[in-house]
Amino acid sequence: MNNIAIDINNLSKKYKNTLAVKNINFKINKGSIIGLLGPNGCGKSTTIGMMLGLIKPSSGNVIIHNQNIEYNRTDLLQKMNFISPYIELPKKLTIEENLQVFGRMYGIQNLKEKIIEIMEKLNLIDLKKRKTGELSSGQKNRVSLAKALINDPEILLLDEPTASLDPDVGDYVRSVIENFASNNKKTILIASHNMNEVERLCSEVMMMKNGEIIDRGKSKDLIIKHGRENLEEVFLKIVREKNEIL
Repeated sequence: MNNIAIDINNLSKKYKNTLAVKNINFKINKGSIIGLLGPNGCGKSTTIGMMLGLIKPSSGNVIIHNQNIEYNRTDLLQKMNFISPYIELPKKLTIEENLQVFGRMYGIQNLKEKIIEIMEKLNLIDLKKRKTGELSSGQKNRVSLAKALINDPEILLLDEPTASLDPDVGDYVRSVIENFASNNKKTILIASHNMNEVERLCSEVMMMKNGEIIDRGKSKDLIIKHGRENLEEVFLKIVREKNEIL
């Protein structure tokens, strides 16, 4: 039985004269939580966009559960969901209305009960009648996560899932993600700048720079390999070094 959930093959994306993603390759096993680290502009969000079929690759392909996302996007997206800081939910709808819309899109059974369950998990019950456009950035972030969990996805792609959250709420949201993954054996890719978050949640980390995956391994192994005290120091070392493959 094939244990690979995500298989990225020679994937590249060029915008005019800029090569945003350069021939990357990686596999993610089912049930894994993998971190994707890299500075702003390194290609993380573009990579996630291609994995969702929202951005067409210039070359290469994305295989999800043995199917090419380009030709099977509708079926595969029923089993996937995501958070992106660049995509906002409809601002004039309330939290509850937003979740109803997305729940219907995914054909969720017992939708009312599902929405209540998710809002309770993310402490959104008291805000359910508030319009999304009136929320703070941290509250919007929690609503985005609620949307991402509405269809109980097999694959979850999270781009900065705890950005703009205070430490206490951020810790709570990480617990929600952790429990979702462990209780359901879900496959999760997390793009983040929060090193503690990545060390806590991820079994492995991929380091991205200038559109390339330049290193991969367990956090503790990368710390030892690069001779640093923690993952943040590894990240800073990689970001500040000249464009050499490690």
